[in-house]
Amino acid sequence: MEDLVSTAWLAAELGSPDLLVFDCTKYLPNEPLDGKAEFLRAHVPGARYFDIDLFADPDTDLPHMVPTPGRFARLAGAAGIANASRVVFYDQKGLASAARGWWLMRLFGHEKAAVLDGGLPKWRAEGRPLESGEPAPARPAAFVPDFRADRLAGIGDVKRVVRQGGGAAVILDARAKGRFDGTAPEIRPGIVSGHMPGARNLPYTELLNPDQTMKEPAALRALFAARGVDGTVPVITSCGSGVTACILTLGLVRAGLPEGAVYDGSWTEWGGRPETPKATNP
Repeated sequence: MEDLVSTAWLAAELGSPDLLVFDCTKYLPNEPLDGKAEFLRAHVPGARYFDIDLFADPDTDLPHMVPTPGRFARLAGAAGIANASRVVFYDQKGLASAARGWWLMRLFGHEKAAVLDGGLPKWRAEGRPLESGEPAPARPAAFVPDFRADRLAGIGDVKRVVRQGGGAAVILDARAKGRFDGTAPEIRPGIVSGHMPGARNLPYTELLNPDQTMKEPAALRALFAARGVDGTVPVITSCGSGVTACILTLGLVRAGLPEGAVYDGSWTEWGGRPETPKATNP
């Protein structure tokens, strides 16, 4: 299974006993919508809701941080995910938060995970069937994680890269240009805008076509190359809270480049810590 699958592929595979589909929508704090409520109104037939705030560490005040392998295994099994399962994630905006589910599966060693290209908007636009209401309960499964630490970066890793002046890795930030430059406010109260010194900005929206599908590999490689990412230096992707950073990681995989690591705390952690250096480009 490819990391990015089409609506036609998913329509043909729906109902396969090893296939699980999840709506992985997470709206931003400044968006007045609730992902679970919208899921109940309309979703891909047979899909369940994947709450990234549940599949997270409950013992931190940072949003949806990576859980322990034990917690992830318990929650994945309760959601019906087994090691033999094929898992497809989509979101209600097109391609905004689904990559977080895909990346979490890969972080815990599950490679048979994919993102639906274009998400629910493309599925709807093609007139494909929808369901509403609560789905049938999941059949519990056993999931054994194989944690891949190389796919996760912590604040200590990012501090080291900043201290070394960027030679150890490229920090690639998926936020909108204004937030990165420091000319637009952050969406979370108490967090200043700006970026890690030496980081480079690639808004995740630049990876997408107007219909919210992801651009072709050659176009993605050109976007990454313009930011100095050509496969020769490791990459750490970042964003506001570790969600859209995963879109950059998905783009790296689609482009055939090393995927590097996601900085899970992202700007919410970095921007909220008094000791971390912040840069702006007004």
